[in-house]
Amino acid sequence: MNTTAEQKTTQKINLINGEYTASEALDIVNSVLKVKINFHKLNRLSITEGNNKDECVYDNGRINELMDAQKTTKEFLSQAQSSGKKIKMHGVIHIEIEE
Repeated sequence: MNTTAEQKTTQKINLINGEYTASEALDIVNSVLKVKINFHKLNRLSITEGNNKDECVYDNGRINELMDAQKTTKEFLSQAQSSGKKIKMHGVIHIEIEE
C-alpha cells in the first residue's frame, strides 16, 4: 500500500479467497455480477430521470458484457459441477485515489 504521512492513497480488499463447490461459486459470482448490472442500470436511469424528451439511447455495452459473463460462468461452473470438482476463487478489489 502506498501511504504518505498525511493520507493513504490505496486500499486493497480481499473480497473472495477460498475453495467452494461449483454451486457456491456460482452464487458468489452471480451476486457480484447482479450488483454491478443493477449499478449500471440505475446509473442509466438516473441520467434520464425527469427528462421526458430524452430518447434513452445509451451504450449498454458494459451491461451486456456483464450479462454475458454470467452466462459463461454458469456454463463453466456446470462443467465443474458435473465432474464433482471444487472451485478455487480469488478476487481482490484495488482502490486508488487519483491525483
